[in-house]
Amino acid sequence: MSQIKRILVTGGAGFLGSHLCERLCDQGHDIICLDNFFTSQKANVDHLLDRHNFELIRHDITLPIWLEVDEIYNLACPAAPGHYQYNPIKTMKTSVMGAINMLGMAKRCRAKILQASTSEIYGDPEVHPQPESYKGSVNTLGPRACYDEGKRAAETLFADYHRLHGVDVRIVRIFNTYGPRMHPYDGRVVSNFIRQALANQPITIYGEGDQTRSFCYRDDLVEAIIRMMNNEEGFIGPVNIGNPGEFTIKQLAELVIELSGSSSQIQYGPAPQDDPQRRQPDITIARERLGWEPTVELREGLKQTIDWFKTIDMSHYRAPTPNY
Repeated sequence: MSQIKRILVTGGAGFLGSHLCERLCDQGHDIICLDNFFTSQKANVDHLLDRHNFELIRHDITLPIWLEVDEIYNLACPAAPGHYQYNPIKTMKTSVMGAINMLGMAKRCRAKILQASTSEIYGDPEVHPQPESYKGSVNTLGPRACYDEGKRAAETLFADYHRLHGVDVRIVRIFNTYGPRMHPYDGRVVSNFIRQALANQPITIYGEGDQTRSFCYRDDLVEAIIRMMNNEEGFIGPVNIGNPGEFTIKQLAELVIELSGSSSQIQYGPAPQDDPQRRQPDITIARERLGWEPTVELREGLKQTIDWFKTIDMSHYRAPTPNY
């Protein structure tokens, strides 16, 4: 029996999606990359377009599409607050209608499907670090709810399709991830700081800078996602995927300034509403069930990311929304 699979990656031209497509292509699978290019761009997958086992489709997953596939990685959704708040209703539709459309395809094709959920489902956590058993603390009426609650609803849909229709699902909760090929204007704290540092502009911290995050390098993250999809134990998750190393935002800014040789100074602005104060994954389940844990330290990963940022022409990148 052939081991070559037909794999759909939604959001496949994004930062993580493009690296996932690359890995899966290198493994010899037939890859369909689907993206509407709201926060991604074709340049991320340009190097794959001539591959015989890669196909690119411009499509929005809030609309139905009919494909024949063996596996689906559902990564499509804007992930930065400025982007998902730009059109919060569309963000919710992407999470909910997108999940319904992709789960419907998985049901029809009897395909395995993985949902890229998020640490944001924990909201501003009252438990630290956050285990998968923690139910979260989310303001349903806040400006971040379109993303937080959309992803929570998507998890519910995945669980219900599994219970009701026997769809083979997987759920991963992704914590902050960074690395080469990040969009300079994606609104993530790492890309914001690097872009400002390389231009010797003030680095903006919102709040006091004592809020914490955990940063996982892209190669570690992609490896974990693939391991989760390929596990044959019937384990559907959810499982936290992230680096348990915890850093304050101020520590991150200082490290970016050091590694980039920048003359930037730190400036402070008001903290956004519902911004989580602490964020750190408990990855016990990932270690036990997937045999996975991150291997790239923040200093090394940031160095590689900064080196990549130095090679790109910023004029070739367009901010997806007026927020950046």
